[in-house]
Amino acid sequence: MQRLTLLFGFLVATVPLTQGVTGSGGSECSCGRNHFTCAVSAFGECTCIPAQWQCDGDNDCGDHSDEDGCMLPTCSPLEFHCDNGKCIRRSWVCDGDNDCGDDSDEQDCPPRECEEDEFHCQNGYCIRSLWHCDGDNDCGDNSDEQCDMRKCSDKEFRCNDGSCIAEHWYCDGDTDCKDGSDEEGCPADVPVTNCSVEEFQCAYGRCILDIYHCDGDDDCGDWSDESDCASHHPCRLGEFLCNSGLCINAGWRCDGDFDCDDQSDEKNCTASQCTTDQFRCKSGRCIRLSWRCDGEDDCSDNSDEEDCEKTELPHCAPDQFTCGTGRCIGQRKVCNGAKDCQDGSDEIPHQNCREPSEEESCNVDNGGCAHKCQQVRGIVQCTCHTGYRLMENGKLCQDINECAEDGYCSQGCTNLEGGFQCWCVQGYELRPDKRGCKALGPEPVLLFANRIDIRQVLPRRSEYTLLLNNLENAIALDFHHDKELVFWSDVTLDRIMKANLNGSNVEEVVSTGLESPGGLAIDWIHNKLYWTDSGTSRIEVSNLDGTQRKVLLWQNLEKPRAIALHPMEGTIYWTDWGNTPRIEYAAMDGSNRKIIADTHLFWPNGLTIDYAGQKMYWVDAKHHVIERADLDGQNRRAVISQGLPHPFAITVFEDSLYWTDWHTKSINSANKFTGKNQEIIRNKLHFPMDIHTLHPQRQPAAGRNRCGTNNGGCSHLCLPSTANYTCACPTGFKKVDDYNCAGSLDKFLLFARRTDIRRISFDTEDKSDDVIPLADVRSAVALDWDAKGEYIYWTDVTTDSINRAKWDGTKQEAIAVTSLESPAGLAVDWVTNKLYWTDAGTDRIEASNLDGSMRTVLIWENLDRPRDIVVDPIGGYMYWTDWGANPKIERAGLDASERTVIISSNLTWPNGLAVDYETERLYWADAGMKTIEYANLNGTHRRVLIGSQLPHPFGLTLHEDKIYWTDWQSKSIQSADKNSGLGRMVLRENLENLMDIHMFHRHRTPVASMCKIDNGGCSHLCLLAPLPKAYHCGCPTGINLLADGKTCAPGMTSFLIFARRTDIRMVSLDIPYFADVVVPVNGSMKNTIAIGVDPKEGKVYWSDSTLNKISRADLNGSQQEDIVTTGLMTTDGLAVDITGRKIYWTDTGTNRIEVANLDGTMRKVLIWQNLDSPRAIALHHEKGFMYWTDWGEHAKLERAAMDGSDRMVLINSNLGWPNGLVIDKEGSRLLWADAHTERIEAADLNGVNRRTLVTPVQHPYGLTLLDSHIYWTDWQTRSIQRADKNTGNDIITVRGNLPGLMDIQAIDRARPVGFNKCSVRNGGCSHLCLPRPGGITCACPTGIQMKNDGRTCDNAPETYLLFSSRGSIRRISLDTTDYTDVHVPVPELHNVISLDYDSVEMKVYYTDVFLDVIRSANLNGSGMMTVIGQGLKTTDGLAIDWVARNLYWTDTGRNTIEVSWLDGTCRKVLINNSLDEPRAIAVFPRKGYLFWTDWGNLAKIERAQLDGTDRKVLINTDLGWPNGLTLDYDSRRIYWVDAHLDRIESCDLNGKLRQVLVGQVIHPFALTQHDRWIYWTDWQTKSVQRVDKYTGRNKETILANVEGLMDIIVVSPQRQTGTNSCGVNNGGCTHLCFARATDFVCDCPDEPDGRLCSVVPGYVPPFPETTRSSEKADAGDSRRNFDFFPAKPTDPVENTSENCSQKDASQGLCEESVNQVLPAINGEGLHISYIIGAVLSILAILILIAAVIIYRHKKSKFNDPVVSNLTYSNPSYRTSTQEVKIETVQKPAIYNQLRYQKETASDNSYSKGKIKIVEGICLLSNDDMYWDDLKQIKTTRGGILRDHVCMKAETLSIQGSTDSLGDTETEQLLQDEPLSECSSVNTSSQERSGLPLPDTGWKHNRKPSTESEV
Repeated sequence: MQRLTLLFGFLVATVPLTQGVTGSGGSECSCGRNHFTCAVSAFGECTCIPAQWQCDGDNDCGDHSDEDGCMLPTCSPLEFHCDNGKCIRRSWVCDGDNDCGDDSDEQDCPPRECEEDEFHCQNGYCIRSLWHCDGDNDCGDNSDEQCDMRKCSDKEFRCNDGSCIAEHWYCDGDTDCKDGSDEEGCPADVPVTNCSVEEFQCAYGRCILDIYHCDGDDDCGDWSDESDCASHHPCRLGEFLCNSGLCINAGWRCDGDFDCDDQSDEKNCTASQCTTDQFRCKSGRCIRLSWRCDGEDDCSDNSDEEDCEKTELPHCAPDQFTCGTGRCIGQRKVCNGAKDCQDGSDEIPHQNCREPSEEESCNVDNGGCAHKCQQVRGIVQCTCHTGYRLMENGKLCQDINECAEDGYCSQGCTNLEGGFQCWCVQGYELRPDKRGCKALGPEPVLLFANRIDIRQVLPRRSEYTLLLNNLENAIALDFHHDKELVFWSDVTLDRIMKANLNGSNVEEVVSTGLESPGGLAIDWIHNKLYWTDSGTSRIEVSNLDGTQRKVLLWQNLEKPRAIALHPMEGTIYWTDWGNTPRIEYAAMDGSNRKIIADTHLFWPNGLTIDYAGQKMYWVDAKHHVIERADLDGQNRRAVISQGLPHPFAITVFEDSLYWTDWHTKSINSANKFTGKNQEIIRNKLHFPMDIHTLHPQRQPAAGRNRCGTNNGGCSHLCLPSTANYTCACPTGFKKVDDYNCAGSLDKFLLFARRTDIRRISFDTEDKSDDVIPLADVRSAVALDWDAKGEYIYWTDVTTDSINRAKWDGTKQEAIAVTSLESPAGLAVDWVTNKLYWTDAGTDRIEASNLDGSMRTVLIWENLDRPRDIVVDPIGGYMYWTDWGANPKIERAGLDASERTVIISSNLTWPNGLAVDYETERLYWADAGMKTIEYANLNGTHRRVLIGSQLPHPFGLTLHEDKIYWTDWQSKSIQSADKNSGLGRMVLRENLENLMDIHMFHRHRTPVASMCKIDNGGCSHLCLLAPLPKAYHCGCPTGINLLADGKTCAPGMTSFLIFARRTDIRMVSLDIPYFADVVVPVNGSMKNTIAIGVDPKEGKVYWSDSTLNKISRADLNGSQQEDIVTTGLMTTDGLAVDITGRKIYWTDTGTNRIEVANLDGTMRKVLIWQNLDSPRAIALHHEKGFMYWTDWGEHAKLERAAMDGSDRMVLINSNLGWPNGLVIDKEGSRLLWADAHTERIEAADLNGVNRRTLVTPVQHPYGLTLLDSHIYWTDWQTRSIQRADKNTGNDIITVRGNLPGLMDIQAIDRARPVGFNKCSVRNGGCSHLCLPRPGGITCACPTGIQMKNDGRTCDNAPETYLLFSSRGSIRRISLDTTDYTDVHVPVPELHNVISLDYDSVEMKVYYTDVFLDVIRSANLNGSGMMTVIGQGLKTTDGLAIDWVARNLYWTDTGRNTIEVSWLDGTCRKVLINNSLDEPRAIAVFPRKGYLFWTDWGNLAKIERAQLDGTDRKVLINTDLGWPNGLTLDYDSRRIYWVDAHLDRIESCDLNGKLRQVLVGQVIHPFALTQHDRWIYWTDWQTKSVQRVDKYTGRNKETILANVEGLMDIIVVSPQRQTGTNSCGVNNGGCTHLCFARATDFVCDCPDEPDGRLCSVVPGYVPPFPETTRSSEKADAGDSRRNFDFFPAKPTDPVENTSENCSQKDASQGLCEESVNQVLPAINGEGLHISYIIGAVLSILAILILIAAVIIYRHKKSKFNDPVVSNLTYSNPSYRTSTQEVKIETVQKPAIYNQLRYQKETASDNSYSKGKIKIVEGICLLSNDDMYWDDLKQIKTTRGGILRDHVCMKAETLSIQGSTDSLGDTETEQLLQDEPLSECSSVNTSSQERSGLPLPDTGWKHNRKPSTESEV
């Protein structure tokens, strides 16, 4: 025993920290086996004691950690003895709570019965059912989370750990799975990101705007945009710039801690860098001196804890004994007979160790103990029950207040005698352990910003989803749970944004005045938005939409970062990581501000509030710690102090903390009390920033809205405070009383800061600056204002524009955006409402009205970089500074008269100007002289006002007795006395990029002027002038003032007009200077290329190759209209025949030259062959020629007559890129510009005498000529040049700095137009009259034929193709040979698929699958109406029954075939079963047949009657994607295209005689037939092609290069002919009439239309009332009128059965049938109707059973096991057809064998007899060539005829054949019709007239019995 005790003594030791048990500070300890680990000491040490010493009643650890929760083994009879020795109340046993701590009190308990809404845990606990599988271990044994893994959806990727992520995140370079499995096995080739010219590429490939490069912000996320920025220093005073671009506190330089991301702050450091209040570690690192010898290793090498006095070593606790070695043991171990100290000092005699006496005994009065007594070696030791502690007297026990210590309860705690009770706040529920609180509601979600996106993760399951992506630099975020909104700040865009929590509706909330918004918080009770900005050093507040913005706190703020709100208490908390880091709080109205923590803080980044626990938590990235404190800053302690490399943001939920870490790129969690249970929620993130827990309990609704429902009665902001609320005003607005704010500002200082414009209100005492909410301010320089209109004006030298807006930022507009290069000065003449400005780029001074209209150049000579300008309307003068080579200050009249230099000496950079109208002085600031001076207005009496401490003054203004100025270098706004320069004050400092400054007020001096009276009599501009003139009339730029001195000319007479892609400009040649003026066209321009002018009408014409249209407008910009909007691709050349009143153009995309009237009508293609890339075009009306350049592979210059005839090549050598072209009519020469040879050349009009005129020219494009000069545009120099047209000399630049220059024309409106050859009655032509050499030519619009008289055109083509191409419907005439497509002007086309045409009403019907509608329209585009607008999904096919006036369509989305009347009424589903993907559809009204293709898994072609009955599969073998379908009504054959097998096939109407017509087509989609041709559209070749329908030969392309080709049909008089029984009076049907092969039927729509429907022809059921039902509203369709049917018969009933067949009577075709039904309707014989109904019901059931049997039989018959394995990847026409990718599924070898066997099978071979049957059913051709070819007929796939289906009529015969056509099929095909037996259709005259009158009592034709009858 002695040895064992000695061993224990040696084992009591202090050990270093290792991985093991985590201490309260985050340290971890590990002791050996059979030892107990004490809690980590305050000095970071670990103590190990023998395990037997735990719960022995002795404080061996010194902190009672070995005795916490322990009791001696002697438990009272009323107590339960736990396995760990603890005693608990017996009533606690089996109560469901783990009271022992080892769960021994809950073992062997009878199972508790859980309630119905509870889940039974394996340990016997009962929890709420809602907590089952919620990711939270509520049972304690995790039995409630043993759940099946969630299934991922089709659009998700399953990680190896079972979690689900978005499918497109797989292999995207970003680790989204927690285990990284989404980035495993990815292809190595990562696409390279190419950034544009205006972008900067980050190191990892991301593109950001180039303006963010070297701006001091980490926009890339890895600081790569801030590297190599040596010339840029974005840091403030007192900061150090890292090499990466990051700014840190200067005091952190060389402090031994790596604060820069690149560690550059610790490079090149010397030894003596620590300050006097710092301690230098051995490593060189500097720490605070107060940290020396504080027991913590702050140096990381323990050098700060070395050589410390021993008194600072840890002392033993009062109830411990100090051994001689210095170790501590429990007092009870002293004198216990065992040497517990290593040196045995606890047992030596001087410790008064003695033998126990009999007097001390637990048997006597319990040893004097209040609770429990224990005798050890004769010594009495008292102990206490659980929940009590022993008092100092060693006898009595005192209740322990567990609630005073953290961690006993999750939220609320109530102390009880000997125990405690936990409780939860509203919204939470106590967990089964009776300590923790669980939030009610949904599963919590962690919402975090990831710079480039915002994501959310489920902390309990680590499931990871994307909320918002494609963000620039999202930093801070917060949410509003009730409104389902998320808010975030972007420090790259300097914006605060918001969106719905589902990621939709992204909007800007705050877009101005932000520099670095790093913190964001939402007041969810009062609906306010709070944010911090470390750039502006402010905390601001606004409404949730960003309105009523107010600067809340601005004083004594340096770098505010994190912000948190407590709306229930009305308080706001924030961190500040400036030079004096601190945490503060204030009321939410800004009052009661207090500092609650300002020690041991460096980078206090994240901040959050535990509303339930009333605690605040924050992270410090520099101190690597997470701390907590009470809300008033008391009871501060560290939660985690180790293992935190760079924590940034933090949030809390229930008992867990969650934080983001920059260094580890992760989200972590830990227990909020102890810091234990640390876990990585997600790692490998991009750049985690702010984080919040998205849960309703994080925004509890229990708080009181202090502002109530009426906003507290406040006119603007109602801000809560700790007690009540405060009414507040937006920044700068003063309060007029306690509740209301002023409506406007009276006086404020206006100043520009390049990227924003701000104001400092002088209406309030705080004088805080407020950003005016303006959009896209890039580089504002000059300012001025107009109080009457309440406008502010500013110039922007980046966008080169002049802008204005109301003083509150509303009604922003750009008033001058052209012909500006560097507008640096601006001034408002408030008397005449004029705007004056200087332009240092163009060296001009200009003026305009305040809205930018009537702009005029005032001064353009002898200016050298003019800068600021001011006006003096009182004296009529303007003043400006010029800081060019000879700096000076000049003045002139406001009309530019009396110009003079007033100051020219001792000037360097004269910047700001200001006029003091009271003292008549002129003030200016000189940045070079560093002075502010003034002089009289004439320049005399010059004085220096301020001559010191002016580093770089720029803007200057005066108001009352003060002068205000901005300074670039000191970054400040200052003021001083305007007379003495004294009393200098700094209004604002630390403001970058300060520019102009002005004082806005409402008291400008009124001035009388003649310009106020009728504009001074001026037609345009009235300008002030010095006395005695007083005013002067002026004209807009380029227009001359007439001799009366008042009126301006109506416009420019001689001018240049040129296209600049996005605008059209003019340069007047009437004035002595060149100034371009924009033609103010009221319409958008994207890529304006070619331009032409009609000087007669004063109109300009232009082409836009992006919008694909030709437009025109008046030269003043009005009357804009599009004249050609279809059929254009790249219109490079355009010319106006001003004499012949026509417009000609070239199109490089379509390779055509076209002509039209000036309004775009009567458009005609003149030349379409042998054109490669036609560009410029020029006209010579007098000679009748047109000339054009072609810069294709073989560049050339050509000529033709203006009617397209007599074409010839003039020049085809030594040409590269012949761009511009112009005719010198006076010199009879042709001039052209070549951008490749860099020459401008000339030749005679026939192409000879070629010579070079100008060389080199860098990149000429447009070329024009006027008088003796040529003008051209140059892409390279971005200029317009001029030279002598004869010599090429005297080259000057007319205008420069004009990017995007295109075509140019020179116009002289004074020149005569010339003689029009077609002026007299249009030359006798009905349509186009075109000049040619020696005369004229009458021409017709494209596709229309000329009549025999050579002058008159047909009204429209007779036969043409109609085809769709997604966004258009086009026409190709077959009457002419050019086959040019013409757009049908149908509006609102999106994705047109299927077409058909109604020849009766001449309407086109089409399906649009984008809108899911069927529409119709006239061919001229009018009358567009929606026929079917609901209940459609994907309408692929469309067909019109032109006889019965019905519309059929297939719907692939719903797998139905439907029918309706042509107006969309009477809609009925015909077929909706056994359809997989029905596509094309066709009808044969004369035969009563309906055909369609189905390209589903089992592709087939089917046929049915027009009513959907008698359905039959015609073809179901050897099919892939049967897309298009058409009928040849003459030869009675079906044609279809197969886009998978790439062929065109045909068969007869019964599916027999199958033939491959064309075996190799790439991807056909639709087809049609006309005459002897089959036409089809092809997706892959993007063309319309045709072949001979008999031979499959003579293949040719009709139209090429058409994107998105879809359906195609033929419109021809021969196409829709014939009639049937529904052709007259709708067959007597009330609703739908369907012709069938042998009869017709009436049917009713699926949805009643309000009219009674009858299926009996000729019978209209009467209504219950006497009034008759309304007829169908289709006035244009006479067969819908049923008035001829009586509502009720009045004649006696006669028996006519003798004259009526039984079948006719059953169909209701006899009068008897009608009359016999009528009595039943009147109420008689109701019992008969019951009998009839029963019989019909039984009959229907029998028919249904029979149909099922037949269907199953057919299904088994068609269910080929080989075919069923064939799968096709069907192309979708809902996607772009830019590139068609066709998936070919390889068929197995067995399929080819089976196919071959089918082809050679005897039952499919055609005998001679079968061929004769073919002869009998064909409409024959009389061409002997086809008869000869027939002899070579061979069988091919499936035994079908390969080449021909028509035979000689002379050999017509029929022989019986069991495996060929049946009798019924033959009869149906040969049913007599008024048709001839050849391919041409000869209808009877009755049919042609359209008036067939079928007998409603018609009988079936007798079946032909002899060959002659056939």
